[in-house]
Amino acid sequence: MRYAIYYSPEHKSPLEQCGSAWLSRDAFTGQTLPPIHIGPITHERFLQLTTEPRRYGFHGTLKPPFALQPSFNLSDLSTALADFARKTAPFLIDGLAVTTIGRFLALTPATPSAQLSELAANCVREFDHMRAIQSQADIERRRQAGLSPAQDRYLLDWGYPYIFEFFRFHMTLSNKLEDGNEAKALHQAATQHFSAHINQPHKIETLVLACEEERGKPFKIISTFALEGQTK
Repeated sequence: MRYAIYYSPEHKSPLEQCGSAWLSRDAFTGQTLPPIHIGPITHERFLQLTTEPRRYGFHGTLKPPFALQPSFNLSDLSTALADFARKTAPFLIDGLAVTTIGRFLALTPATPSAQLSELAANCVREFDHMRAIQSQADIERRRQAGLSPAQDRYLLDWGYPYIFEFFRFHMTLSNKLEDGNEAKALHQAATQHFSAHINQPHKIETLVLACEEERGKPFKIISTFALEGQTK
C-alpha cells in the first residue's frame, strides 16, 4: 500500500469535475465516467492515450507515492497532514495553461509559482520521516530515466528525483504521445475542454491524501484537508 499527497481541487468543484471528465474517472469515488468526445480521436483511442493519468486521478503531485514505515499507520499520516494543512495558508496562482512537458500533456501554472514550489518542498520534507525505504528495484527503475547526479542523490535521500529545484507542478492529462497528429488533437481538445479555467486566477486551498491499495491499482483520494494558515 502506498500513499501520496496531492493538490486536487475540492470534489465536485468546476475544475475537479472538468479534470475528472477528461480522465473519465472520479478519483474521489473511483467511479468510471463516460469518455468525452475528442474530434478525430475515437473514444477507445482516447482512453488508451490517458491510461496513466486516469490511474492516478486528476491531481498535481506534491509528495510522490511512498509506503509507510512499519512504525506509522494511516491515522498517524492523516493527523500529521491535517496539522500541516492547518498551518499552511492558501494562495493564488495566476492561472493554468495547457502545456506539453516532454511528450505528455498537462495543466501547469500559466506563470511559475514560488509558493507552489515551496508547498511541494515542504510536503517532501515534512512527511519524509514516515516514508519506508524504497526497494533497490524501484531505485533501478527510476535510474533508467537517465538521472543527473543531483537527481540520483535526491532519489536515494528522498525517494524521488524530481523534487526541489527539479520540481515542476503539473496535472497530467495524457500518456507520452508518440504521434504528432494525436498530440496536436489532444492539445486542441484540452485547451477547449479547460477553457473556463485557463489563464484565470486559481486558488490553491486544499490538499488531498491518495491511496494505492496494491501496486499498479488506481489511486483513490481518501481525505481532503483545507489550507487554513494565515497569509504572512
